[in-house]
Amino acid sequence: MKVEVGQIVNTHGIKGELKVKSNSDFTDIRFQPGETLTISHNKQDIDYVVKSHRIHKGLHMLTFEGITNINEIEHLKGNLIYQERDHDDIELGEHEFYYSDIIGCTVFDDQETPIGRVIDIFETGANDVWVVEGAKEYLIPYIADVVKDIDIDNKKIIITPMEGLLD
Repeated sequence: MKVEVGQIVNTHGIKGELKVKSNSDFTDIRFQPGETLTISHNKQDIDYVVKSHRIHKGLHMLTFEGITNINEIEHLKGNLIYQERDHDDIELGEHEFYYSDIIGCTVFDDQETPIGRVIDIFETGANDVWVVEGAKEYLIPYIADVVKDIDIDNKKIIITPMEGLLD
């Protein structure tokens, strides 16, 4: 099963480098040289092998083996990048989840009142932050003081909101 790991937002330079916004966990593994990524373009899946990876201004900068010119990859702008979900080098620890497991879960407060559905996740350096769409958009930090229970099978998350979190 493939999961979405990023989206190509633009090209960089003339030698075929891509700017990628990560939609994934474990980018330190998923975007490393030698990894195979799949890009869907015009309803066709094309596999590319990562040649180089670096981070620049919060975006992942990738080049692919065999691509040496902007003209070879410019048409891929805006496309999503996928990779096999189960990766040999990724071992989930306790309280670790794939982004794809969390996105789509319904978030409830500790009184079982629904708050909304997780629609995105982004990294802050200190912790992940879940974007939850409900009556308005909420930013829920994935920290032990807030997130109390995650039930992936039932797509349900229980939180204890900090003061001001849901205002």
